[in-house]
Amino acid sequence: MMALCRCMLVNNKLRKFMNINEIMALLPHRYPLLLVDRVLEIEPNESIVGYKNITVNEEVFNGHFPGAPIFPGVMTIEALAQISGILGFVSTGTTPDDGKLYLFAGVDKVRFKRPVVPGDQLMLTSEVLGVKRNIWRFKTSATVDGEVACEATLLCAYRDRENFK
Repeated sequence: MMALCRCMLVNNKLRKFMNINEIMALLPHRYPLLLVDRVLEIEPNESIVGYKNITVNEEVFNGHFPGAPIFPGVMTIEALAQISGILGFVSTGTTPDDGKLYLFAGVDKVRFKRPVVPGDQLMLTSEVLGVKRNIWRFKTSATVDGEVACEATLLCAYRDRENFK
C-alpha cells in the first residue's frame, strides 16, 4: 500500500497532510464529483481538516444560478462526506483498492448558515463521534473565512465494494 499522507513538523507538532494525488488514491470519486482539493491535517480515528476551492469554472454554476452563482448545499454536504470518508480510510488503513467503500448513510442536524460562492475556499472539518457495526458517525462543518457555511452530523457505512457491482 502506498503512503497515505506526508508529515511535516509545525510548531513542534507532527502535522499530516495530503495532496490531490493522495486524496484520489483514497476516494473513488473523480471530476466533477471529487470535492476535496487538499487535506491540511489528519489525526486517524479523531479528526481531519481539508478544503475545496470554489471556482466559477465548475459545471454546476451553469445552472445554479446563472447571474448569481451559489454552490449547492447538497454539494457542500457531499464534500463533508468525502472528507469524512478520507478520515475513515486513513483510520482503518484501507483504500478502495482493498475492496472497501464509505457510503453516505445519513445526515442529521443540517444547517446552512451562509451561501458559498465562486472565489471562496470551503474549509472542511470532520470529527469522529463514534463507530458502531461499521457505521461511522461524524460531526462536520464547512466554513468560509472562519464563518460557518454548513454544519451536519453524517453517517457513513463502511462496506465491501463487491456488494455494489
